Amino acid sequence: MKTIRLTMAQALVRFLDNQYVERDGERTKFVHGVFSIFGHGNVVGLGEALVEMDHGLTLYQGHNEQGMAHAATAFAKQKNRMQICVATSSIGPGALNMVTAAATATVNRIPVLLLPGDAFACRQPDPVLQQIEHRTDPNVTANDAFKPVSAYWDRVVRPDQLMTAARNAMRTLTSPAETGAVTLCLPQDVQAEAWDYPESFFEPFTWRIERTPPAETSLADVVEAIAAAKKPIVIAGGGVRYSGAGAALAAFCETTGIPFAETQAGKGTVAWDHPLNLGGIGVTGGLAANRIAAGADLVLAVGTRLGDFTTASKSAFANPEASIVAVNVNSFDANKMAAAPLVCDARLALEALTARLGARSYRADYGGELRAIQDEWKREVDRLYADGAAGSAPASGTAGPLSQTRVLGMLNEELLPAGAVVVGSSGSIPGDMQRLWRTRIPDSYHMEYGFSCMGYEISGAFGARLAEPDREVFAMTGDGSYIMLHSELVTAVREGVRFVVFVFDNSGYQCIDNLQTSQGISSYATYFRTRDAAGRLNGPTPIFDFAANARAYGASVWSVRTEEELRSAVAEALRAAGPAVIDVKVSDKSMTGGYESWWRVGVPEVSSSPQVVEASAEMKAQIAKARPY
Repeated sequence: MKTIRLTMAQALVRFLDNQYVERDGERTKFVHGVFSIFGHGNVVGLGEALVEMDHGLTLYQGHNEQGMAHAATAFAKQKNRMQICVATSSIGPGALNMVTAAATATVNRIPVLLLPGDAFACRQPDPVLQQIEHRTDPNVTANDAFKPVSAYWDRVVRPDQLMTAARNAMRTLTSPAETGAVTLCLPQDVQAEAWDYPESFFEPFTWRIERTPPAETSLADVVEAIAAAKKPIVIAGGGVRYSGAGAALAAFCETTGIPFAETQAGKGTVAWDHPLNLGGIGVTGGLAANRIAAGADLVLAVGTRLGDFTTASKSAFANPEASIVAVNVNSFDANKMAAAPLVCDARLALEALTARLGARSYRADYGGELRAIQDEWKREVDRLYADGAAGSAPASGTAGPLSQTRVLGMLNEELLPAGAVVVGSSGSIPGDMQRLWRTRIPDSYHMEYGFSCMGYEISGAFGARLAEPDREVFAMTGDGSYIMLHSELVTAVREGVRFVVFVFDNSGYQCIDNLQTSQGISSYATYFRTRDAAGRLNGPTPIFDFAANARAYGASVWSVRTEEELRSAVAEALRAAGPAVIDVKVSDKSMTGGYESWWRVGVPEVSSSPQVVEASAEMKAQIAKARPY
């Protein structure tokens, strides 16, 4: 057996550079590049390999470990999980900064490889700088924090262990059912230790992403269940997108007359104006989908985790006779809510169901009900886009006259180019966009809403633009999320990568203020207010100039308060050489409402506020109406 002597880090780089995936006969290089912030825990080991070796991986210098890992996640999401990036950090705080990003990727079922540096395996210099010492278990380091948020976790404490660790990492990353964040912890000393690796370890290897076909017995059961239903509904989740099943979904619905609703991850796989598209469903859904779901007698959930926002805390399917069928490549997800599981690839399932139900000439029995509710919902979206749901500006006058929904309407209907990718994650914007955004081109709606991670938006837009350099990318972020994490603007400036960030500045965390006050609690600590004379956070609202902040980093910037300023800013931003930031002052309380949905939250049973006690009683009444599991 021929061998080559390399350090563990050098072997890892060479291995990653030779990994490929293949699906439906199309072969793709799997690892595009590496995001890194070098520190003492990785610069002389993995860093040496990345700098000195001849390889085809693009190295991106990040500026915040969480941000660069978000960018890597967004890259893979925009590539529909067919290509990934890696993120590496030093030990201790650098590594722990990536834990939130690991959770974001795993919750959303997006592959990302994290390579945090680790404490010395030999323990000779312990405790090293930034090492956490566990008093009863010296094998525990800060990187153990990645275990609950990783789809696969390993610590490579000998250079020869890399061979099994790397293969297991790739197995997980390329699995449609099991993918998520993969964490390989790399002790500083082991990164630099050499071993005689077999040359076969570095030969180009192709991981075939096979489509799991539906089992005959389960498929037959699902066909019978749908055939017996009069008013079924399809929920299209992220699995539809990642399976490339948009056309199969449209054909299934057209053949059967069954309407479909969209989750955040599944939105946009079929254009918004398809006659059977009901739009977003659940807590952040719209009137059409929520009303049809309430009366449905069967729910066909395709490629969705059935999270609480999609199911409205299991209250969306109000018909007590409604049954649930779950099509999912992951058996864990397919068995949620006591569903009848069909564990298989989404596209293959939809194609098989279309053929069998078409042979029976099955048609759902909605009559004119669908068109009536769709027309009603379209009028409501048109109203919000045209007039907005403007609230009142805070007393300080920091907010602008534009409503949030009016700005979204202008962007969606008038200002953004065809095929533009919009990226969002947290605050009130994801709800407004799932309800209102009219997707026209596949893969143009990029929403991280499994974790609703504040700070994903700007990093995500950067990663999405790297994934699709020929498409314009726009980040939709609130002021709170911008403040929390915008460091990858610096990376984008240095790389000369253009994407446009819209900062919706309403002077606070207003979606949380809505939640707070809706449960009878006094509005407090959700607006960005200073302290008053009594020491309470009820003083004036400071004026934040986000455009000035972004200008300091080298981004092109605009401050917007009027429609004409917005039109001009977007046109100029699309000519910018690098990242652009448009600071839009919007009026507070100008987001959308719930549209016949409900969300379970923990309201205190005992409180000095009678409004809180009343809200608790109302919550209990709603819980009694929801499905128990």
